[in-house]
Amino acid sequence: MLGTLGLGALGLAAAPTLQRGLESFLAGASERDPTGLTGLLPNGGGFRYYSVTASVPRKDARTYRLTVDGLVDRPATYTLADLKALPQTRTVRDVQCVTGWRVPHAPFEGVPLSRLLDAAGVRPTARAVRFTCFDGAYSESLTLDQARRSDVLVALRMRDEDIGHGHGGPVRLYVAPMYFYKSAKWLSGITVTEDVEPGYWEVRGYDVDAWVGRSNGRDDAPTS
Repeated sequence: MLGTLGLGALGLAAAPTLQRGLESFLAGASERDPTGLTGLLPNGGGFRYYSVTASVPRKDARTYRLTVDGLVDRPATYTLADLKALPQTRTVRDVQCVTGWRVPHAPFEGVPLSRLLDAAGVRPTARAVRFTCFDGAYSESLTLDQARRSDVLVALRMRDEDIGHGHGGPVRLYVAPMYFYKSAKWLSGITVTEDVEPGYWEVRGYDVDAWVGRSNGRDDAPTS
């Protein structure tokens, strides 16, 4: 019995290290798996890992850049330090994947996308925003009204930690009221456009408007 108790205590002590190792392994596995099948493997936080490319380059505070351009008066390029220096917003919402898994009460922190759009000076002809990623393949879009919502963030932190590479860091999009595929990982470009351009999954059949529980035209989009 003492031996069993000792093993149990050892397991509790080792659990955080083992969990970090599992997350690191799965993140690496997802980079090597363009099919996204490694996303079927969960980690302790309940999230799945997805990548649509065979590998994703790593960015850090020295190499990361986010550009804001398109139909704006003041195009800009932000470093990671620039983004961290801006006022941050924290939101805690359930994360819902269109494939069925859900993570309740997940904290995200970052810069409201509307702040970056206002700083850039969106032109009157603009009606949408396109997002590109440094994996070289993924893209997403929102209408300008959707992009200006207070719960749409250029996210720097997730679960009260800096966003790691496996979760789309150092910077990702977070669109709280929509299915998680709208929250593009490895964010590198924000381009203001005249029309919505379907993103990576949307040209493959996913809804362009992806309100949680309300896409596919079942209900009106939420207003708050």
